[in-house]
Amino acid sequence: MSQTDDILSVRNIFKVFGPRPNEAMEMLRKGADKNEIFRKSGHVVGVFDASFSVKRGEIFVIMGLSGSGKSTMVRLFNRLIEPTSGSIHLNGREITGLSDKALLDVRRKEMGMVFQSFALMPHMSVLENTAFGLEIAGVGEQERHSRAREALRQVGLEGHEHSYPHQLSGGMQQRVGLARALANDPTILLMDEAFSALDPLIRNEMQGELMRLQAEQQRTIIFISHDIEEAIRIGHRIAIMEGGRVVQIGTPQELLNQPANDYVRTFFKGFDSSRVLKAGDVAELDQALLCRLNGKGPQPRAGVPYSYLVNERNQLMGVMGAEGGAAGEGHYTLHEQRPVYTDTPLHDVLDIVAELPYPVPVLDRSGALHGTISKNQLLQTLSRH
Repeated sequence: MSQTDDILSVRNIFKVFGPRPNEAMEMLRKGADKNEIFRKSGHVVGVFDASFSVKRGEIFVIMGLSGSGKSTMVRLFNRLIEPTSGSIHLNGREITGLSDKALLDVRRKEMGMVFQSFALMPHMSVLENTAFGLEIAGVGEQERHSRAREALRQVGLEGHEHSYPHQLSGGMQQRVGLARALANDPTILLMDEAFSALDPLIRNEMQGELMRLQAEQQRTIIFISHDIEEAIRIGHRIAIMEGGRVVQIGTPQELLNQPANDYVRTFFKGFDSSRVLKAGDVAELDQALLCRLNGKGPQPRAGVPYSYLVNERNQLMGVMGAEGGAAGEGHYTLHEQRPVYTDTPLHDVLDIVAELPYPVPVLDRSGALHGTISKNQLLQTLSRH
């Protein structure tokens, strides 16, 4: 993607907590680490020299252990916390230098935030809670109620407009919190551990709801989490923080296959990698196994148990056995009912690899042969992770 696809850009952001942040920044410039700074000055380095971009229309997850700086980071985006140094740009506009009035306008119109706490007003109805931010912004009653009703419809709470928070389950209350943020139609939705207080089943339901909303609306979402399962399920990309630093950013597959250090690696310890990896991550293409159509008909190579018959566009036509028949019984087209594509989760391929006598062909969405997965390849991949 080009730079124009970046909706939020963070450049060399530092955040130091304490009465003399400039003193701590000078120590940082001279090479001191956060532990030394705390020991000598009592200041806490919450974020250290963070630089990254968030792409338009993606779910970008920031995760790390407690104290890693992830919640500090999300509060820097809308300046609930002021950065000590560095800049933040939203849609190409620097927001770190905005006046209080201009910043308030950005918060109201361009950034919605959902916290772990539902923060609903108990004396207000669901509709009034959802429209509360719009009311504060001075939007007229008819328009704010109309927008609130639409937001409630989007999160599946249509018909509950006149209920009160105490009449709702925890999951429904969090849906109201989400609807309140959506009612402003924000450019970016910020979510800080938004589902961590929910029961596992409701949490899973809310994750699915968020993914559905993002897919329908192509909304940009920055999601803070400490849960690798959650991050992998919902995140297009994940930024992992340690001690205030962003140590690695990548897709779940990239983080799993090429962890930057042991800290990143520990997040995936014990995790079922077959749920993250795709068939295309594992497949390998052996040119010696390809068999192409020509004037004499398909000619599989001698000594090769199975050949993969492809046309001039490299599209798979079938598998041929060593004697010239497809898998010993004549030519056929593979996997009409169970196609395996490069983006098929590896978890969904396990049974197919186990059942077939030959390495499973993996196709791209045009039907071209990307490679094959053998039983040995699969076992080596799973054991490596």
